Amino acid sequence: MDLHLEGKTVIVTGASRGIGLAVAKAFAHEGAHVVAGARHPGKPLEELADSHGLVPVAGDLTTVEGVERLVETAEDRFGGIDVLVNNVGIVHLRPNGFLSVTDEDFAKTLDANFFSAVRACRAALPALLAARGTIVTISSVNAFYPDPGLIDYTVSKAALTNFSKALSKEVGPQGVRVNTVAPGPVSTDMWLGESGLASQAGSAMGVDPDTAREKLVEGTGGFATGRFTRPDEVADLVLLLASDRAGNITGTDVTIDGGLIKTL
Repeated sequence: MDLHLEGKTVIVTGASRGIGLAVAKAFAHEGAHVVAGARHPGKPLEELADSHGLVPVAGDLTTVEGVERLVETAEDRFGGIDVLVNNVGIVHLRPNGFLSVTDEDFAKTLDANFFSAVRACRAALPALLAARGTIVTISSVNAFYPDPGLIDYTVSKAALTNFSKALSKEVGPQGVRVNTVAPGPVSTDMWLGESGLASQAGSAMGVDPDTAREKLVEGTGGFATGRFTRPDEVADLVLLLASDRAGNITGTDVTIDGGLIKTL
């Protein structure tokens, strides 16, 4: 299926690894002009720059300055913006409960997971309105599946999904579609890396990361498919929502979790 993304200008935030890298790579392979923002772009984005003309932009995307530099780069290089993908995010396990989570912890998580997307949408929206473009934001199943062990993360993702739905109602009549994607556990460093959730949980439980990972997944009911979602599978969903093949889908949150969530 031709997604009609060739020649489109796409901004991807948090693009140096995990879901963001998979999304940037997928758009680049479709022939889009990709402007990829990250605090430290790294070798994979440099390779995509050489092979597919991707433009890496270094900066702190939790700041107004970092986001504005990213948007300005896209506009200067390619004359506009057709797609914004918000992917910046952090997560920390809170094994000692709510009382251990400080105001500073909440503020840091909200700044990365929520306000980074708010700032990116604000900066990119004039260009997206001119192009009748699309916003796709990476949220989480935890937006509607609260977990006390991730309390600040779940709050930030709930805010993010709510914001995106509200924005979709405002800008939909002006031709801009806004959707969110809600992954469950994905086989990225956020879950499986040295300092990822499985490792954090293993330390708290006194078990190895593999055992901790199994216990975490089992605690939420397990996967119907029997496995983690791959980053490229999330990327494929993002590309579909960004394309005109999904031209009448807006204000929607799409779950991709291997059947982890068992409720309607």
